[in-house]
Amino acid sequence: QALRAADPALQFAYTFYSPSAEQFAESVGADICDYLPFDGAREADALLDALRPSVLVFVKLDVWPLLVARARARHIPVALLSATLAPESSRLGAASRALTRDAYAALAAVGAIDQEHATRLESIGVRANVTRVTGDTRFDQVWQRATEVDRSSTVLSRLAAARPTLVAGSTWPADEAVLFGAWNAVRAAVPTARLIIAPHEPTPEHVESIVQWGKKLGLKTLTLDSALSEGAHADVTVVDQTGILGELYALADVAFVGGGFHDAGLHSVIEPAAFGAPVLFGRNHHMSREAGLLLAAHGAKSARTSAELAIALCLWLGDPARREAAGAKAKAVVQHGLGATQRSVELVRELLDAR
Repeated sequence: QALRAADPALQFAYTFYSPSAEQFAESVGADICDYLPFDGAREADALLDALRPSVLVFVKLDVWPLLVARARARHIPVALLSATLAPESSRLGAASRALTRDAYAALAAVGAIDQEHATRLESIGVRANVTRVTGDTRFDQVWQRATEVDRSSTVLSRLAAARPTLVAGSTWPADEAVLFGAWNAVRAAVPTARLIIAPHEPTPEHVESIVQWGKKLGLKTLTLDSALSEGAHADVTVVDQTGILGELYALADVAFVGGGFHDAGLHSVIEPAAFGAPVLFGRNHHMSREAGLLLAAHGAKSARTSAELAIALCLWLGDPARREAAGAKAKAVVQHGLGATQRSVELVRELLDAR
């Protein structure tokens, strides 16, 4: 979007490989949007013949070795943006490095999220002379969403309340087991506390299980549509639709982000932080750089058990001054990460100008 604003004449092709990305891809607004063909020489040549790209860009880490090789043979520069390589990544293994080293070495430009990741990327083949630290564009993305959120929207205006509010986002059953185990203690300490929970997979069965849990505790528990019709009077609101979690974090006094007790890994912790909400999550956060940044800044806490989670929730939901201080620290982490989009645009423009 930033490149298009800077140069409306540019044409964009956006590709993806996972079926889960198909719906999101439709919202990107690219001129061409489709699945990336399997990484064979014949497929790569067909793609390059059809699109004739001036620049080919990968994001995060994954590169397609044959596509990179065929692009390089045509003198098409290949870049990697928001480049990241975690310390525990399997890409650091000998077998993976043997398969991908040539592809990483062929990259014309790499914008790493920080210096530590840049150093690890160089260890798998990226050339030091094409590497620079540009930052992570996700910080700009979540900041823009937070600053532009429409608080007069139906969802936010109907659910807004003065009650201490925990928004639990992208939760899995393993996360919910810990959270639900803590909630009785939270309600005893902070009787007005309410919960808005958006499960990662809001299937009818999953939603109904959460509703039944709330009702067994004697809490007024409603799904989103019912809660909207009744305003902010529910003790537990279960979000049974996708795509609105980023907006719901605007209601959070405190946020709980799912995935920390699930094998799939921790979901985005900087989304709620951008709204100034202190963040809680489970023990499995070591693959999340953002979680580490928030913990170091004291804008987040990690819990291993329901008891630990209850202590943190009671502390922040029951003490406005403490949670506002922690929320300000969380927000400052996001603000410190801004600017990656512009630096990434400049990197791509350099490659385009060189062409």
